[in-house]
This record gives sequence, structure tokens and C-alpha cells, in this order.
Amino acid sequence: MLTFALLLVGVSLLSFLSGMLGLGAAFATIPYLSFFFTDIVREVQILGLLINGFTAISSALGFLKSGYLSKKDALALVIITSAFAPIGSYLAYLTPVVYIWTIYILAVIYLSYKMWKGSGDQREEKLSRGNLSIAILFAIPISILAGLLGVGPGFLLLPTLIMSGYSVKLAAGINAVAVSLPSFTALIPRSKDFSLLFSSMPIKLTLLVLAVTITSYFGARVTARFIKPVTFKRVFVITILAMTLIKLVQMIS
Repeated sequence: MLTFALLLVGVSLLSFLSGMLGLGAAFATIPYLSFFFTDIVREVQILGLLINGFTAISSALGFLKSGYLSKKDALALVIITSAFAPIGSYLAYLTPVVYIWTIYILAVIYLSYKMWKGSGDQREEKLSRGNLSIAILFAIPISILAGLLGVGPGFLLLPTLIMSGYSVKLAAGINAVAVSLPSFTALIPRSKDFSLLFSSMPIKLTLLVLAVTITSYFGARVTARFIKPVTFKRVFVITILAMTLIKLVQMIS
């Protein structure tokens, strides 16, 4: 019971942070979930995708309520991400675990550098739309890679949107929508394993989903009302680097 309480509290806190960033929580929760589950493909990634979907939807609602959402851009991106995420999900069963984590870590390091480097940008908090065509072009490989990693495309797509010219909070709102549906479509190739996992812990999974849905919504509302763009970028970088460092320590030890 204590173990599940630690799992619930930790995932809820990470979902709050993820909701602030409009990401879906998988990128942050997967390293944490790996402390409690041993099978990365059949347990950790499935839970990560499930949590990612519900936190992304909840975060999107939070940004929508605050007016930080371009429905047209979000719709275009969610179609792309949903279509290509299952391809990577299929590849996860064929790719050695060490390669999966190597790709994850390299992607995190690169995008963290790009985000931190641009964190001095004092762009006004207006609804500045970026280049949707560029965002869509990058969304295709991002979605495949995210399906492979089992994390949802949000942690890769968000900095791509910002670098494509979208204002920070608008990017977060669009990103939350774009990563919600592919989190569930990426579960399609894993449906058999998901059924087995759910049947073994239905009540615990339900509690997890409820907790992350609530906390991610309030995270989005906090960002929309109080967080400045420069702070947003630095929170993003610190959060994903911290979770990646935890996973690196876990892999080495």
C-alpha cells in the first residue's frame, strides 16, 4: 500500500508539472514508473502512454479555458501525430531497450539545449502563430520516435512549435491537444498487454488516471495565469533533465 501511495503522489506531482507545460506526463513519469515496474515495453510504456493521454486532454482544457489554443493548428497536428505514433509503437517491440533509452536521452539533451539557449527571449505573451507547415513536417518523425519511446510526442513537439514561431503559451495549448489522441492510438499495438495490465490492477489504474487528470488541469491553469515565457522554458528544461538524470543513475547502478 505504501508503494502505491508513493507511486500515486509522485505521478500526481509530475502530472502537475506536465500540465503546466502542456506536454502530457509520459516524458516525466516513465523514468519514475520504472522504479516500480520492470518491463519497459509491456508495463512502463503502456502506463506512460495511458497517463500521457489523460494528462494531455486535461491540460488542453486548462489552456482552452484561458484562451491559449489555436483549434485549427491543434487539429492539423493531432491528425498527423495520431496517424504516425502507432508506427513507432510497433517498432518498440523490435528495438533493444538500450537503443530506446539512448534515443530518449539524446533527444532530451538536444532539445533542452535549444530551449535553454532561447530562454532569454522576452516574447510577449500574445497569441502569436508560428509556421504550421514546418511544425507538421517535423511532427511526422517526432510522432514515430515518440511511439518508439512510449512517451507521446509532446516533449519533442513543444520545443519544435516554439522554434517554429509560436508564442510559448499558445504552443503549450496546441501541444496538449496534439499529443492527446496519439497517446491512445500508440496503445493499439499494445492492446493485449494493456488488457493484461489493467486486469491485474483495475482500481489502482483508475485512481492513477483520476489523480493525473485533476493535477494536470490545475497545472495548465497555473501556467496560463501566472507563468512568464522565460520561466516556462526553464521549467521545461529543468524538469526533463531531472527525470533523465534519474533514469541515467538508475541504468548505471
